[in-house]
Amino acid sequence: MVIIKHLSPKPAKLRSLLLTGFLCYVIILFMLDLIRIIFILFLIIVFLRKKWHIGIVMAIGGILLAILYLMPPARIITASYRSLTSPVSLKLLLALSFIRSFEMILREKGLLQRITEATGSILRKRRFILISMPLLIGMLPSLGGAYFSAPMVEESSKGLDLSNEHKAYINYWFRHPWELILPLYPGIVLASAVTEIPLRSFILVNIFVAISMMIAGFFVGLRGIKGRIEPRASNPEFKKIFLPLLPVIVVIGGVAIFGIELYQILIAILIFLVILYRESLKGIIQLIRYGFSRDVLLLIAGVMLLKGMMEASGAVDGLNRYFLETGVPSAMVAFILPFVAGLLTGLTVGFVGSTFPLLLAMSGQDLPLLCLAFASGYSGVLLSPVHLCLVLTREYFKADMAGVYKKLIPGIAVMLIVSVVIFYAFKS
Repeated sequence: MVIIKHLSPKPAKLRSLLLTGFLCYVIILFMLDLIRIIFILFLIIVFLRKKWHIGIVMAIGGILLAILYLMPPARIITASYRSLTSPVSLKLLLALSFIRSFEMILREKGLLQRITEATGSILRKRRFILISMPLLIGMLPSLGGAYFSAPMVEESSKGLDLSNEHKAYINYWFRHPWELILPLYPGIVLASAVTEIPLRSFILVNIFVAISMMIAGFFVGLRGIKGRIEPRASNPEFKKIFLPLLPVIVVIGGVAIFGIELYQILIAILIFLVILYRESLKGIIQLIRYGFSRDVLLLIAGVMLLKGMMEASGAVDGLNRYFLETGVPSAMVAFILPFVAGLLTGLTVGFVGSTFPLLLAMSGQDLPLLCLAFASGYSGVLLSPVHLCLVLTREYFKADMAGVYKKLIPGIAVMLIVSVVIFYAFKS
């Protein structure tokens, strides 16, 4: 009896053991949510690197998430239906589809080419001529845009002692500030749709990061480049630049300044262009078919399905509880996860679609936090070795990748520092 009494734990120790055991159980339970989410994100990144369609990948991620959380079939069907038929999904479908139609009519009618031809008569300094084509062509979201502007950078750099890596940097870097602020790019539109934060708000915060990117590019890419080119015409016609660019200015101004829905301003400007160019019925049908493509439908369906399953499965509440219990700063999560996703996928819609539903679940509609995440994820995209623009640019100029990265890293560092400063400035 004495031995048994001696071995029996004291009531205080027993309570302490029970409490410790309960806390360990709670932490493990919460960690299961994090492990499941990390597993889904890992699969998304793997499939995207295998060149699977991003919409299909996101849909697979959503269904796997529902299975991991043992959701009943009826609940999966209900959550899927609500996600795919929500007003947010409809607005996103219209916006991304009409962006494609808008890009097509600008390209088909030669508006961008007219801007290119007139630039040389407006700009005098070689450094501005060098960056003008990547900047202008970068306004339109085109996968082959980097390859289109590369010959123009090569031509503009004749007579200048620039390495292949230097020319590759100029072509690559100066076409990319727009994706942070331009509503023609699907990444920022998707971020606005997923978070239900006005697109205008994202643009107004991201503009500081875009400006820092431009300034960094001037110091890294244009320092030491001198020289002037005399224009062919003594009185260059500025309207040759302004008129072709007017549709893009109207779209940007309508969204950023007046807060008009993107799809509404796009519909209006498309109608204007169709009337202006007296587009035939066949041409109009081609515009619509090109805009409402299968790729767009799959992208929207996949992202919204993943977002819906995040909420319906209970992963949202579990993750919130886990990060509250462990004390991991939400800013650290918002900084690291999008950067890694962007680095591995090389796609803005890739890191937005895979991480923003999670960040929204953690912190709600926290605009400074989400803009920090966007800047961090986009930095990862710019450094990604699978980013198509980087691949095409390196291929055209036959540049050494290490030399290109050497020039990219300082600008990326400036972008990240500015985004962190903006985050804490808004928070304070």
